[in-house]
Amino acid sequence: MNYKPFDGTISIKDKVALITGAASGIGKATALAFAKGGARLVLIDMDPAVEDYAKELADEYGVETLPIVCDLTPVTAGPMIVEKADARFGRIDILASVAGIGLVDYAVNITEEIWDKTMLINSKAAFFLCQAVGKYMIKQGGGKIVAVASQGGVIATDRHVAYTASKAALIGTIKTLALEWGKYNINANLVSPTVVLTEMGERIWEGEMGVEMKKKIPSGRFCYPDEIAAAILFLASDAANMINGENLLVDGGYTVQ
Repeated sequence: MNYKPFDGTISIKDKVALITGAASGIGKATALAFAKGGARLVLIDMDPAVEDYAKELADEYGVETLPIVCDLTPVTAGPMIVEKADARFGRIDILASVAGIGLVDYAVNITEEIWDKTMLINSKAAFFLCQAVGKYMIKQGGGKIVAVASQGGVIATDRHVAYTASKAALIGTIKTLALEWGKYNINANLVSPTVVLTEMGERIWEGEMGVEMKKKIPSGRFCYPDEIAAAILFLASDAANMINGENLLVDGGYTVQ
């Protein structure tokens, strides 16, 4: 892995960044943070609203954007995204793999359909996108991969058996990529949040269950999407060049107990 002295800034200016799940939640907040940082953006989501958001960021911050509306679950999605990004920008410096789902219920109620869909999107699709981008980065000479997992991939969480399994699998996957691809000047890391106040997080943790969960977090609150985006931006920057295979828990201290 190449050494570059830290110049005192955390910058992604002019880097080409792929961000999945960019139409909402953490992905949307990450796209905003990267736009403010001057990155060139490939914004990926199933929701066509990502096209309007890409235009909004381009107009507001003067950055180049390429929206891609697609389903990440076919293994052909990764090579297609890489091809489009390369055709537009000629390089890929960063992959922020944010897209995911949370289908929760008690373990005795989880169906095969819920299990398979959760594993497909949160683990399999994320890996095959990383694989496609990784192949490109190896030829290019390096890059940064940051995937969003969860504190639920590290510790048990009530009603989250399928989600926990998928995020634990993702954590193991990214650590393995760090091991195999570090010699190619590729950093592969994870950010694992506590409950994040996205639409999905608010839906799952509304009411008394959310109140009780906050009591278990030393910081006494849930996380906001921009706080996760900040962690992703750091790991995607040259300031984090010697961080590889790390799972950064942004959880207000929940997992120290």
